[in-house]
Amino acid sequence: MTATANMIFADGMSDIAIANGVARITLAQTGAEGKTVPVAQLCVPVTQLPALANGLVQMLKQLQEKAQAAAAAAVPTAPQQENPPQLGGPTLSPGAFRFGDKN
Repeated sequence: MTATANMIFADGMSDIAIANGVARITLAQTGAEGKTVPVAQLCVPVTQLPALANGLVQMLKQLQEKAQAAAAAAVPTAPQQENPPQLGGPTLSPGAFRFGDKN
């Protein structure tokens, strides 16, 4: 992953508006006393929203697969297959996840 000029942490969205063919998604953080505080606005052409949403859905599917695999590895199961699939590639630390990583 390449370095970015601006990194923003958001744990939610506080507003979404569409005007002039641009979706404006207000990103938010949970601030003091649990109140939502806007931190940035993500502007995406409406024509690109499906690609953005599909990318997020695919990332969530991969995350779910990794979580299920980790849970299955933590619980003893039936005897292993004769030729289990071999996983290769870099090993990520627990809790780490890279979008697009098939391992």
